[in-house]
Amino acid sequence: MTDFSTFHVALANEAATGHLMADLALLMSAGDVITLSGDLGAGKTAAARALIRYLAQDDELEVPSPTFTLAQTYDLPSFPLLHADLYRVNDPDELEEIGLSPLPDGTVALIEWPERAPDMLPPDRIDIAFSHRPSLGTSARAAEITGFGKQAAKVERLAALRRFLELSGSLDARRQRMPGDASTRSYARLIKKDQSAILMNSPRRPDGPSLYDGKSYSEAVHLAEDVKPFVAIANGLRERGYSAPAIHHADLDEGFLITEDFGQVTFIEGEPPKPIADRYQTAVDMLAAFHREPLPEVLPLAPHLDYVIPPFDDDAMMIEVGLMLEWYLPDKGVTLSSNVQADFLLIWRDLLAKLADAPRTWMLRDFHSPNLIWLEHRKDIGRVGILDFQDTVMGPAAYDLVSLLQDARIDIPEKIEIAMLTRYAGERRAADTTFDPAAFVQQYAIMSAQRNTRLLGTFARLNRRDGKPQYLRHQPRIWTYLNRALAHPSLETYREWCMAHVPPPAT
Repeated sequence: MTDFSTFHVALANEAATGHLMADLALLMSAGDVITLSGDLGAGKTAAARALIRYLAQDDELEVPSPTFTLAQTYDLPSFPLLHADLYRVNDPDELEEIGLSPLPDGTVALIEWPERAPDMLPPDRIDIAFSHRPSLGTSARAAEITGFGKQAAKVERLAALRRFLELSGSLDARRQRMPGDASTRSYARLIKKDQSAILMNSPRRPDGPSLYDGKSYSEAVHLAEDVKPFVAIANGLRERGYSAPAIHHADLDEGFLITEDFGQVTFIEGEPPKPIADRYQTAVDMLAAFHREPLPEVLPLAPHLDYVIPPFDDDAMMIEVGLMLEWYLPDKGVTLSSNVQADFLLIWRDLLAKLADAPRTWMLRDFHSPNLIWLEHRKDIGRVGILDFQDTVMGPAAYDLVSLLQDARIDIPEKIEIAMLTRYAGERRAADTTFDPAAFVQQYAIMSAQRNTRLLGTFARLNRRDGKPQYLRHQPRIWTYLNRALAHPSLETYREWCMAHVPPPAT
């Protein structure tokens, strides 16, 4: 017997249909199959149009009914989509002609009139059946949403999301798609009465199988696997006067949050993008102030529930740099002997030993341009709006400065990097005469090498394992940053190892 899950939604008007389809889009992934059924005029094409426009982030996108063309394709930001209408299909052979038999891999298939070709439907799919509800108004509809097979869980999550939005008073808010990141999280902007907030969908999910002493990669390197760390760190930052988003509504078990919307004013400008100097100076000042503070390892999360910030220990850092061996080098066709791999691990054990005396603080981990919003109307370092800190660990202060000044997604000129590093060291030294700039620069170089070694492997893995080749374009930049770090005398042995065994990324 096929597993399935069903729930029903009343749709008062076309806008409500659009909200439903946007909520579904928040949970969708490449390869999903969604069918739309119902009588003529039941709202199938309107639902399809709403979904496609939302995914395209274009409310005016022309989305014609494929009744006569049978199929229409869209190259959307997240994945390709095939919109098909089977009303005029009389022979199963026609499905092959329009690209529906077999269904294309990695493409979302949105199929109207699925009952015309039931044999071609996969066992894992979502069916949405629309029906008229004239007693509730001329444009009122009802939708019965059923997930079959593996998609039953997705429909259950959609039902939970709708309940969360209803309880928070946001069910009738207009949705605006937001770009995602390299994780399983997804986001939407909720707009209601000229006010906006951010909806975060963060399903609990480990990153990969249990390959590291029985732990997934995310567990082994202390990446957040649910929303609890985000809530705890956000509250902790705000309590100390830093600009993290306020949490308006939270479902910690399901992984849904509605948070303050900081807007879209960033720290970069131009094409290609480059840093805005005065904003980066403020971000550096914020880190210098932040790293002077004594910060606790345990934070309150909810009544009778605390959150313990995990340590960025040597084992976690070794697993991260190991992505060079696991993913980057194999992607380059490089096979290393066991002795050469052992040399790599020994070099890194020695480097990390040099960090043993580095003070530990909240290492936000992704303190770089995609996660920084400029809050013009706040004061001083409060203008630095901080996002995406759920992976915070107790680690060396230098790491976050590396994240900022060696941004994986934009080019930071070396001249600016050195000026900002000097500014940071000056701020720290002015506030604390025991601060040792030379020791900090060594920690900065080692953390740079650690982060950029990891990123070369991470981006190779995103391509090979997760089908996200767009991250490969950042590898040449990461290579440049890594070579800056390798110029430090403490990294001479690692520099020699890389020169002998690590080919540069394609440009």
